[in-house]
This record gives sequence, structure tokens and C-alpha cells, in this order.
Amino acid sequence: MKKYLAEMVGTFVLTFLGCGTAVALGCGSDTASIVGTAVAFGLSVVAMAYTIGGISGCHINPAITLGVFLSGRMGAKDCGMYMLSQVVGAIIAAAALAGIVASAGPDAVITTATGANGCTFGVANALIVEVVLTMIFVLVVLGATSKTNGATNNFAGLAIGLSLILIHLVGIHFTGTSVNPARSIGPALFEGGEALANVWVFIIGPLAGGALAACLWKVIGQEN
Repeated sequence: MKKYLAEMVGTFVLTFLGCGTAVALGCGSDTASIVGTAVAFGLSVVAMAYTIGGISGCHINPAITLGVFLSGRMGAKDCGMYMLSQVVGAIIAAAALAGIVASAGPDAVITTATGANGCTFGVANALIVEVVLTMIFVLVVLGATSKTNGATNNFAGLAIGLSLILIHLVGIHFTGTSVNPARSIGPALFEGGEALANVWVFIIGPLAGGALAACLWKVIGQEN
């Protein structure tokens, strides 16, 4: 149970700090807010990688868990429990963030109360962006944590976190960047409206991207 709890806590931290930064900075209003949000998500992953990596591997993302499962690195039971724990952690984080926003009063200037994702350039484009960006991200995760990497494995958390910053810098303009179904489900439940209606894009897209990354890694990776 410790690894499932670790995944819940890790996803809570990622969602609360990442989405919390997006809310606090009014992400999308200017370049500084976009960069700040991207860095927040990346640093959250780095922090959690070195906090719970030794316990659960620090997936904190159902798309990564799916990629790891399809790569043969974990069983079906753990895969399902990891995903459930991640979604629960994200929902708790979104609830906490929504409560903080609500207590701030009507004068608080907040564009999206929980950091929910959106399909700014249409559903089809959003789906493509999420699939491609998640595929790249999960591929980095699979490669950085591969046993064939030897000593560089010690820097996996840093490589993964930095890649997430890059991915957010590209994706925020188009979708707000999810590449993580749990991180999108939690905020969407409290945001409601269009965010909840379109949340399927940020579930299907990242999971498809994670599956594609696993297939690609089986081709180019050196593991049996």
C-alpha cells in the first residue's frame, strides 16, 4: 500500500503546485505566466522524483503508468491501483485549490479557478497536441529510467522534470498542457462546464500518447 499512497501524495503535490501556480499567475495572460507555470510543473516532478522515486517509481501520471505497464515493467494490478491513486490525489489537490480560491473572495483575479485544460484551437487539434506531447514525455521517462542507462539513471528525475518544462512551454498555448489524465480530471470536476465536457480529450490523448511511447520504446530500446 505504501507505493499506492506515495503515488497519491505525489500526484497531489504535482496538481496542487502546478495548477496552483497556473491559477496564481493567471497562466496564458503573458509570457512570464506561461514560463512560470511550465517551470512549476517541471520542478514539482523533480521534487517528487527524489522524494517518492524509491518507493513507487514516481509515475504520478496514468499515461506514464500505462507506458510502463505496456513496456512490461509492472503488472496489471499495480497499473490499475497506481492510476486510481493518482486520480484520487489529483481530485484532493483540486478540491483544496478550489477551496483556497473560494475563500479568496470575489475580488480575487483568477482566470481559471482550478487550472483546468481547454481546447483553444478545437478538439481535434487539442487531441493531436496531447497525443504527441505525451508520447515524447513518456518516451523520455522510459528511456531515462531504463536499466541500460547505467549511472545516468541517477539523473532520471532531473531529465524528466526538465522535459516536462519544455512540453509545457509548447503545449500551454494550445491546450493548457495536460499530458496527464489525473492532473486534468481533478481540476475539471471542480471547474465544470466546458472543462468537464472536454476532459475526455485529456484522458484519451495522454493515454494514447503513453501507449505509442511504449510501442516506440520496444523498437528502439535495448531492453528485452
